[in-house]
Amino acid sequence: MRKTSYRIHRNRQPKKADPNKSVEDIVRELQRAHPGRSDYRERSLKIHGFICARCGREFDQKTSHLLTVHHKDKNHLNNPPDGSNWENLCVYCHDEEHSW
Repeated sequence: MRKTSYRIHRNRQPKKADPNKSVEDIVRELQRAHPGRSDYRERSLKIHGFICARCGREFDQKTSHLLTVHHKDKNHLNNPPDGSNWENLCVYCHDEEHSW
């Protein structure tokens, strides 16, 4: 049986935040580091519309926060431009999908 070490690496110093950077600069850097990762929800809503793929409930801009994007293959990094790995599910159907 393999033994796992849970030692804390005391030699590693956390990276200090630059106090001169604005929040906008930090967000811009993070978005540059991971392009296309955070906008898949907007793309999925544009492609598939404001409707739950499972129960058929329709949403509008006011209630769109109740609509989520489900990754069919369970891989959140797989975000093809055509949206083939996504389906829009309401929060209730999405919870049911992951309750197995």
